[in-house]
Amino acid sequence: MNHPVGRQHAPVPVPSTGIATLDDLREHLQWAIELEHATLPPYLCALYSLDPERNPEAAEAVAGVFVEEMLHLVLAANLLNAVGGSPRLDAPELLPPHPRRLPHGDPSLELSLLPFGDAALDMFLRLERPAPPGAPAEGDRYETIGQFYEAIEAGLSGLCDRLGEAEVFSGDPSRQVHAGHFQHTAGRMIAVTDPASALAALEEIVEEGEGTSRGAVWDGDPDVHHPDRDEVAHYYRFQELEAGRRYRRGDTPRSGPTGEPVGVDLAGVLPMRPNPKIADHPPGSAIRAAQAEFNRTYCTLLHLLEQAFNGSPQLLGDAVTTMYRLKAQAQALMRTPDGDGTTAGPTFEYVPPDERGGGAGDEP
Repeated sequence: MNHPVGRQHAPVPVPSTGIATLDDLREHLQWAIELEHATLPPYLCALYSLDPERNPEAAEAVAGVFVEEMLHLVLAANLLNAVGGSPRLDAPELLPPHPRRLPHGDPSLELSLLPFGDAALDMFLRLERPAPPGAPAEGDRYETIGQFYEAIEAGLSGLCDRLGEAEVFSGDPSRQVHAGHFQHTAGRMIAVTDPASALAALEEIVEEGEGTSRGAVWDGDPDVHHPDRDEVAHYYRFQELEAGRRYRRGDTPRSGPTGEPVGVDLAGVLPMRPNPKIADHPPGSAIRAAQAEFNRTYCTLLHLLEQAFNGSPQLLGDAVTTMYRLKAQAQALMRTPDGDGTTAGPTFEYVPPDERGGGAGDEP
């Protein structure tokens, strides 16, 4: 279309990332910690609802994503520590009631506590959706996780240019969690001390979620369960489960998965009541007591992680031990009938520190 001669059109403004100062950067990296944490309860509910003998492929996929989200949480804490921040995990705002939105994300995306199935898969695909080509960086109300991390990368780069690397990377290197502290099955644990390692950590987070920047379905890591295969990024792992087929070499996002069949037996899923709440059951009931015990254990885990990220990385071993307790408690809940053909489930509600030390019957 021709414009009238002499008419001037303002250039399209570049969206602000919202990261202009070091405090802005630290705030956004704390949001990153909260974002990575927000994915954990939904993944755990889907995982523990699966009978691993009847659904080995689905259980393997969801467990792998959960472990990598834990890795991303640690990487986000390393990034915040590197720029002189203090990671916060043991706080009520990290456990708002479900359904909930992602911290500072698109309000149309809600995270729920659901058993594995079509609704959970739809939620995970929306959560892990890759950013479209050319999508702008978004530091707040981001549409995709990739756009949020792109805003952090741009803000970090701009601050290094303006303030100098030494001013930006002012954190205590001894707070960095490295591979010796955190044994995991996939991905790379990266200690962050400078722009290059920060960029590598950000790339690790984004590529494991949505694939490499080349638009491939792979995340750049080998598949630890199947050495003959490349590892598929989170979004495409959930696509495999939805489509009932694996991606194979040569497949693309456009082609979809064309490889061997992937079986999902929905009869092998425990029918957990969606978004359970501790208030659903009267004081003194067995389900409420078990849910209270789970919540105390989960908040103890958040406390251990916060301490680990703030100068005591050796506590990560205690955190892993606590996670095994959580698994047993969640699975026991999901095997407890809760009426209407459903079973009970964990509620992921915050318990203040002074209410965590009692016996199994105490309630928050």
